[in-house]
Amino acid sequence: MFMIAGSSFKLVFDTYTDKLAADDPITIYSSKIDLTFQILFTLEMLLKIISFGFVMDENSYLSESWSQMDFFIVTTGLIDTSLEGVDIAFLKVLRLLRILRPLRFLSHSSSMKTLIEALMASIPSIMNVGVVIVIVFLMFAILGVNLFAGKLQSCTVDFYKINTM
Repeated sequence: MFMIAGSSFKLVFDTYTDKLAADDPITIYSSKIDLTFQILFTLEMLLKIISFGFVMDENSYLSESWSQMDFFIVTTGLIDTSLEGVDIAFLKVLRLLRILRPLRFLSHSSSMKTLIEALMASIPSIMNVGVVIVIVFLMFAILGVNLFAGKLQSCTVDFYKINTM
């Protein structure tokens, strides 16, 4: 949890130092800290893979969706770190995926997992309520257009006379 919080604070810090030169000491230390977090997250992933198994077992690492999210975040971070010096537009997307690191907090907190799973399960019901709200809004919009059509126009200036002067 402390590594995830530290990585999140480091990402916040990077938003304020992105305009600095590449040879600035702050930028150099920031990249070393980012590499350290990437190594620690990779070691955590590898230890989980060794202890649980990768795919084939019943309780393997990739059998749980939260671990799949962790695997995706760490793998994209590894690709981004390994291609640090290359300037390709696609790699900027991988660098952007660093913002997913705070989501790893969700996979380490059982109460947050429960909350997110309940929220995901309620999305179809929320969509049904949204459709009802849109229909009610549409009814009142049609009623308002019919009741107030032409009644709120009160222009006291004759623009034709102003333009002919």
